[in-house]
Amino acid sequence: MQQKLRIGVTCLASAGGSGILATELGMRTAAAGHEVHFICVERPVRLRGDEQLESTLHFHHAMVTDYPALSQPLQSLTLAAKMVEVTKEYDLDILHVHYALPHATAAYLAKQILCGVKDIAVVTTLHGTDITLVGLHPSIYDVTRFSIEASDAITTVSRWLEVRTREIFGVEREIDVIPNFVDGEHFRPLDSHPLRGRFAAPEERIVMHASNFRPVKNVKGVIDVFAGICENVPARLLLIGEGPERRLAEERAIEHRVLDRVTFLGNHEYIEQFFPLADLFLLPSWHESFGLVALEAMSAGVVVIATNVGGACEVVTHGKDGYLASPDDTDGMIEIGTSILRDDERARAMKRAARRTAEERFAPEVAVESYLDLYRRVLDQPSESNAKSRSSVLSRR
Repeated sequence: MQQKLRIGVTCLASAGGSGILATELGMRTAAAGHEVHFICVERPVRLRGDEQLESTLHFHHAMVTDYPALSQPLQSLTLAAKMVEVTKEYDLDILHVHYALPHATAAYLAKQILCGVKDIAVVTTLHGTDITLVGLHPSIYDVTRFSIEASDAITTVSRWLEVRTREIFGVEREIDVIPNFVDGEHFRPLDSHPLRGRFAAPEERIVMHASNFRPVKNVKGVIDVFAGICENVPARLLLIGEGPERRLAEERAIEHRVLDRVTFLGNHEYIEQFFPLADLFLLPSWHESFGLVALEAMSAGVVVIATNVGGACEVVTHGKDGYLASPDDTDGMIEIGTSILRDDERARAMKRAARRTAEERFAPEVAVESYLDLYRRVLDQPSESNAKSRSSVLSRR
């Protein structure tokens, strides 16, 4: 019988891919009989109550303290303190942190505090913007790099992100690539949907986009493509999520005179109820480290047009189960989208292919077992095995 593990998980609480993957992984690990403790500033959006997991799944609120003498809340210190507290109380084996800063930094500090008391292993999963955007800032570059290298194991969600991590931070040690996964029971096609009539007439097609509306998601491009499709096919656009560029999306829709055909749904915990409504999903991001939301749409049997920059190319096979396009190729995406929405037979074949890809290549069981194997491997290796390389990480810059 396999050893029962006690795992602490720290992630962002938002509806972004890193928090979703961390939550789904933690819940499935708990369902497999391991003890999982979420240690977060806020409760993750998909961490839902489940009576069957009451004995193995726990949430610990790391309350951030504002101190008048400092300009920012002490999030890293608060998380580290809570990690130490929970590790001591529940005798944790592993801290699995998602996102480099502040989570990997907090885990490193917690490990140092616990030195001589409890030998805790740290696994850091990198998700994308923590490497390509946040971690690149000169003021925190060295901290990000050190926090990654100081982890006992590093994982990325795509081969593309592994390559970028090595290019940006000069990481030479092993990086495990474990792709994201999707729950095919939650994200599944439906022959009919009671909500569809609320958003579109029977003759209209539904186009969808879901994101955190940050600049990298290219919401302006979403509106531009939809406006072009509307010139050829009667359609409605559903936008799911909130973020800094929501107002930009509204302004762009006004410019194109399609605002009356756009519905802003905001954030939704049960996003899976909307995906089967869509005939076409747009994700023209400037880059994606993986593109989990595209995979969720594919699992729900939706044709996806995704960016060809980054890890989405490892999810979508162009022309087979979806389409890939340059994020600035508005005309190309309009042409593809219009063609699909006009050709029911072709759309049905591609939807079936998208669903098969989700089921066969991105099943939860494979990813969960990969992480469990990694946990066991980390616990079996001497904690000092990478000490020399970690101590010299700053000198190699």
